[in-house]
Amino acid sequence: MGDSGRIITVGVSPAWDVTCRGRGVEWGRHMNIDEQTIRPAGKAMNVSFALAWMGCPSIAAGLWGREDHDEMATAVGRLGGLIEPRMTTVEGRTRRNISVVDTQAHREMHLRDPKSLASLDNLARLRDDLSGLVREGDWCVFSGAMPGDELLAPTVDLVRTCGGAGARLVIDTYGPVFKGLVDAGLAWLISPNVEELRELVGSQVEDSPAALVEAAKGLLDMAQMVRVSRGEKGAILVTKTGVWTGCATARRPALSTVGCGDYLLAGFLAGLRETGNPAVGLARGLKASTARAWGWSETKSWPQVDKEITVAIESVRNGVSTGRE
Repeated sequence: MGDSGRIITVGVSPAWDVTCRGRGVEWGRHMNIDEQTIRPAGKAMNVSFALAWMGCPSIAAGLWGREDHDEMATAVGRLGGLIEPRMTTVEGRTRRNISVVDTQAHREMHLRDPKSLASLDNLARLRDDLSGLVREGDWCVFSGAMPGDELLAPTVDLVRTCGGAGARLVIDTYGPVFKGLVDAGLAWLISPNVEELRELVGSQVEDSPAALVEAAKGLLDMAQMVRVSRGEKGAILVTKTGVWTGCATARRPALSTVGCGDYLLAGFLAGLRETGNPAVGLARGLKASTARAWGWSETKSWPQVDKEITVAIESVRNGVSTGRE
């Protein structure tokens, strides 16, 4: 059964992603690269791009610098209307992050600009814009870095505003603000990786299905669902009604891990929104993240990926697999 709620991604720490790909990259050399891509990003925008690749519409909200807002809108517009930009435009220029990928040695380097557009005034403006945008039944995806310290309280208030409008809140961040949002009971879905789960529960949870499921169940008083990413080992989904584990059935070298978590989340939301079935959402997320790791998200369509990548999803009860779904 489908869901009529809109998916709204909210990026408080947006960026441009500049990715340079070449072969045999070494320090001290002056060399030509094979490819350079520049696109609006930040984890929230990446989720919107992944959704668009799968044919699922979304609204991209959050902060964006006034000096390069039109450039962002043009880039998003090339996707045929699948992403509706509803950014809160603020003074300044959006930061640029640089990734260097050596396709021959299968290694990569990520250079991050720490500058942020977040401030008390800008967060207040974003909160006001979201209060007029979000409506009951929407999915609000808060993904990527979110400000803490003196901005923690207004950040939590920003998220609470969307929850107060009746939205289902998807929290995919890290650090103190992640724990603050979870402890406040605001999340509908929590989307940590293994290390982030350890930070949330305050213990070094073993990276095994049984241990991760037990730890995730301890968070169900504060969220409806906990989906834990395990990298190449797949993912685990724990809800109040069931537990599922899943992974891709084939193995091949990853060309890049950049954005895999965003594609996992996007696929999960797209599948859950379309079918209402958590297992279908997990399978779709794993297919999308695997395609991203293999470089297929750049070279193949979603229907091709959906057909060519297979994943194994198992339902678990009382720590015991009950079979594949």
